[in-house]
Amino acid sequence: MFSSHTFISLTLGLLLFFSHLIALLIPGYSKRFLQHFPRSSRLGGLLFYVSGIWACILVVTIDLGEFSPMRYFILLGILVCIVLFRWLVPNFLAVRSLGFLALLAAHPILEINFLRSGLNTILLSLLAYIWIISGLFFVGMPYLLRNTINLITSQKNQLLWNILCWLGILYGSVLMVGGILSFNPHISY
Repeated sequence: MFSSHTFISLTLGLLLFFSHLIALLIPGYSKRFLQHFPRSSRLGGLLFYVSGIWACILVVTIDLGEFSPMRYFILLGILVCIVLFRWLVPNFLAVRSLGFLALLAAHPILEINFLRSGLNTILLSLLAYIWIISGLFFVGMPYLLRNTINLITSQKNQLLWNILCWLGILYGSVLMVGGILSFNPHISY
């Protein structure tokens, strides 16, 4: 049975595994990309509009409970905020947009893990909560990501870079194994 939990686990495992493997095998390119990311206006705009569209889709599709009669006012408010935010907050737009996406991406992960047990569920939930905390910091204090990137990518911290790459590869591998094992409904992983 191919469930949404299995799909999310395999997808995130593959993304973590291959992104960290690339960072480990091609450190020069990966470090340059990361160093230019916080001030990248193109990536910032792309990520910002993706997160804005995702937020609009959520408002249109989810149950808002007692706020359902105000759905279109909320949608209009989000659209106005998207325009104003893009215009008034151009600094570190890529980092802030990554924070928005991290906050939005945590929701489906936590939703599919609701009332589930097993190691894979714990690992996915842990990843979602890391995204939530990081997303809040990225939106509110984006310079912290820039400073962290500068610390990790400096020449004197090559060991730290390698450790973080191997941790990402290991975490992705465990998620993939958990996703593969969850094909069998009799195994709770």
